Amino acid sequence: MISVVYRLLLCASLQVLTTESKSHISVVLVGATGDLARKYLWQGLFQSYVEQDGGAHSLSFYGGTRLSSSEGSPAMYEILKGLTCLPNVPSVRCALLKDQFLKSTQYHQLDTQEDYSSLDTKIKEVLAQEELEEGGRLFYLSVPAFAYADIATKINATCRPRTGSWLRVVLEKPFGHDLNSAQQLAEELQKVLREEEMYRIDHYLGKQAIAHILHFRHDNRHSLDPIWNQHHIERVEIVMKETIDSKGRTSFYEQYGVICDVIQNHLTEILTFVTMETPVNISDSEEIHRNKMKVYASLEKLDGRSAVIGQYQAYNAEVRQELKKPADYTSNVPTFAGIAVFLGSPQWDNVPFILTAGKALDERVGYTRIVFRNQAFCLQNESTRKAESSQCKQRQIIFYVGHGDLNFPAILVSKNLFKPVMKTSGWKQVTEFPDIQMFGLPLSDYYIYTPVMQKDAYAVLIPQILQAKRDSFVNTEDLLASWKVWTPLLKKYSSVNPRIYPGGAQNGDLLDFTVAGRAVTFSRANPVQIIPRDSSHQNIGDYKVTESSFRGSALVSAKAEELIAKLASHLHRVADTTTQKFGKFHLAVSGGSSPVGLFQRLATHHHTFPWKHTHFWMVDERCVPLNDPKSNFRSLHDNLLQHFKIPYINIHPMPVHMNQRLCVEEDHGADLYANDIRMLVNSTSFDFVLLGTGADGHTASLFPKSQALTSDGALVLFSESSEKPHQRMTLSLTAINKAKNVAILITGKSKHAIVSKMSKEVEKPHKWPVTMVQPSDGKLVWFIDYDALFG
Repeated sequence: MISVVYRLLLCASLQVLTTESKSHISVVLVGATGDLARKYLWQGLFQSYVEQDGGAHSLSFYGGTRLSSSEGSPAMYEILKGLTCLPNVPSVRCALLKDQFLKSTQYHQLDTQEDYSSLDTKIKEVLAQEELEEGGRLFYLSVPAFAYADIATKINATCRPRTGSWLRVVLEKPFGHDLNSAQQLAEELQKVLREEEMYRIDHYLGKQAIAHILHFRHDNRHSLDPIWNQHHIERVEIVMKETIDSKGRTSFYEQYGVICDVIQNHLTEILTFVTMETPVNISDSEEIHRNKMKVYASLEKLDGRSAVIGQYQAYNAEVRQELKKPADYTSNVPTFAGIAVFLGSPQWDNVPFILTAGKALDERVGYTRIVFRNQAFCLQNESTRKAESSQCKQRQIIFYVGHGDLNFPAILVSKNLFKPVMKTSGWKQVTEFPDIQMFGLPLSDYYIYTPVMQKDAYAVLIPQILQAKRDSFVNTEDLLASWKVWTPLLKKYSSVNPRIYPGGAQNGDLLDFTVAGRAVTFSRANPVQIIPRDSSHQNIGDYKVTESSFRGSALVSAKAEELIAKLASHLHRVADTTTQKFGKFHLAVSGGSSPVGLFQRLATHHHTFPWKHTHFWMVDERCVPLNDPKSNFRSLHDNLLQHFKIPYINIHPMPVHMNQRLCVEEDHGADLYANDIRMLVNSTSFDFVLLGTGADGHTASLFPKSQALTSDGALVLFSESSEKPHQRMTLSLTAINKAKNVAILITGKSKHAIVSKMSKEVEKPHKWPVTMVQPSDGKLVWFIDYDALFG
């Protein structure tokens, strides 16, 4: 009964609202069936509709694409069926409002100028039929940037509202890829649209923690003003980390890269919010704009010392596949960047603003972190001191976007700073803390506030467009000022090879960087080395540069001793990461002379390697007793295993010696080893496989033209070598290519000829067994010393 009464009251209230005189807004979403519209825009429009229900405006919606109505309309309505309300909206009211929204929405083909003229006629018909007074028209262009000018021209020619009503056109980034392209696009748009009619949307500014930065500063200015300067702030970190890569978007990324994609816009806009003068009137968009422009005017010029860049290992392979590039094509587009920005103002003199973003990193997280200097000298033991009163603990303010360990948007303020003023209507204090730490401190050391109702960024920004609040949008002057800052750096790094990183947790400390003065450098030495051809010559022209990739995979090169050290460290990092995640690490090592130096390096320098959790497997074995000096297992034992207490059950020699005979197929030694792999190794995918190569291009005991190369599906095989002892047991290409990580170690001048051939004949992947090593889902890294690389 209560439900029925509620429905009647709600319907009655809606009828009353529709009979009241109110202005009407027509919202047109161009690109209505695209990915962005499907994921975010329709949901944001619906939430805005729900929030303003009963407000000063009525709304109607038009979705348009270049498709005919018979194609586009079903696709659009399929998206609309999935719309949902926020949790605070009762289900009955949500269902009614969703029905109203669907009835207020229609599809319209938008391709030619005649289509836009027809839309204008339709909007006027609706206004006349419903006897509505037109308030304005909002066009949201969810289309590629190259279409902006053409669509804006059609809107200007055919779809302007009546005099006295407003027009607003929303543009999605990117807004150019450098200063010239941004200027050209701006000039084209200014021919048909006035500045106040353009809303360049940066969705990151709708993230709730970011959107509250200026409000937080304004509401807490009595506490912040004395300490918001170089004397108290040590650094500011503005970070956006992603775990996803660019797969499927390499066409876009080849043109823009990480700096244009997120740093020039998202992170730079946040920088201005942190550093601008606190607005006297937080609702005055013009004052906020003026203060923002002062920041741009004070930014110091960026140069070659200002940044470090990287590129995840698989990027080039993805580019070649998706863009149909030749096998030797390499791109130096960065997918990671760490940049130090400085302001030439007394307030921020010498304070580094560290802007960091990248793909294929270890976690998805975004935050802006203001780190204050510890100026107190504390004598009392920290363990006996109260957290909220200790001035020796780190003091910081964090605007946390979400994801990561905390997994919800929040503003965190160290308790040893001050208790912030927060508007209770929109934010609530968190009093129950998950058992995690944020930047080295338990959550109990912070005052933590989170939005009362979490909203998507577009649901935050779309109502601001309807209300003509421009401070979260990018105007032309703002846009060009930003590009003036970033374009010189883009030109500088267009010819710089980025550091290659494996991706995910395996990055380890490879991308860590330091800021000393104005110089930004990677903390670890670059694995890509520059060496003189002849050590007796030191002229610039006498230097040779190693490529950062070899046959499409990552390359590490150095002198032999240093190369072995790099490989050992790489192996150690992978082992640590794997054991932390899975509790064990499956390593398969090859024989021959190449890995001996690595075994010895591990034995003498890597005592913290997770030895007790490592399973040792053989890539290949000669058909000799295991105690024979020619045995590969004997080499592993003598140079490495005997130096550590490794559980016996973790050591897996190949069963080449059975029933007092060697490598007899009837003994099924290969099958036994394969069964052990299937039983113990998850999905028969080794965590790490170490290989070498012979002068003929063989790897493991897979020799050119061997029948073992064509065996499909078997994990372990018998094979034959032209050298004594002829008979071998070996992992197959099937087993090797299922590995998560593969390293190919090549050292010595005797290998220069084969390395040179392989580097020149990239288009022949099956010419040598070693080039047939192509992990299906894993990472391949070549470790080649200078002698093998240069001769």
